[in-house]
Amino acid sequence: MKVIASSVRKGNILEVDGKLYVVLTAENIHPGKGTPVSQIEMRRISDGVKVSERYKTTDQVERAFVEDRDFNFLYQDGDGFHFMNNETYDQIQVSKDIVGDYAPYLQENMTVKLSMHDANPVAIQLPQRVTLEVAETEPVTKGQTASSSYKPAILSNGVRTSVPPHISAGTRIVVMTEDGSYVERAKD
Repeated sequence: MKVIASSVRKGNILEVDGKLYVVLTAENIHPGKGTPVSQIEMRRISDGVKVSERYKTTDQVERAFVEDRDFNFLYQDGDGFHFMNNETYDQIQVSKDIVGDYAPYLQENMTVKLSMHDANPVAIQLPQRVTLEVAETEPVTKGQTASSSYKPAILSNGVRTSVPPHISAGTRIVVMTEDGSYVERAKD
């Protein structure tokens, strides 16, 4: 299916010269003078090679037909990550290359969307937000303003992030899976 380059988003699967690529970043650049372009960084699914391409925003690119299905995360071992289809109870193994930076955010029984191409997983989509516990952070400094002075924290999954001064170790917080940024204190 042909789409214009400016409509390509992160996680889309493109077919370039007969090979499948997963889009890592897609940015539309509009210079003051000249033609607007789409800068697309992608990873070849077959061997994991990263490629950066620049298209005119009106260029046509081939979007591969992929089917998004819901899967539950079961566990991780030396071979990769194991998921189960919610409808058929089939189990599938996904390599570390496909999961990539999302690995720390996977939690047992978490429902994720796997993009399947010819029954092979090619990309993963996690929920936008996950709830994690703050493992360690600096104590509150008396007299510190509550404005935008965030302090560093390490979450229960090992990811480093910045949290507001009132958050202490042991507090459950909601973070974005995209970049690990703090959203709010968990309501549970």
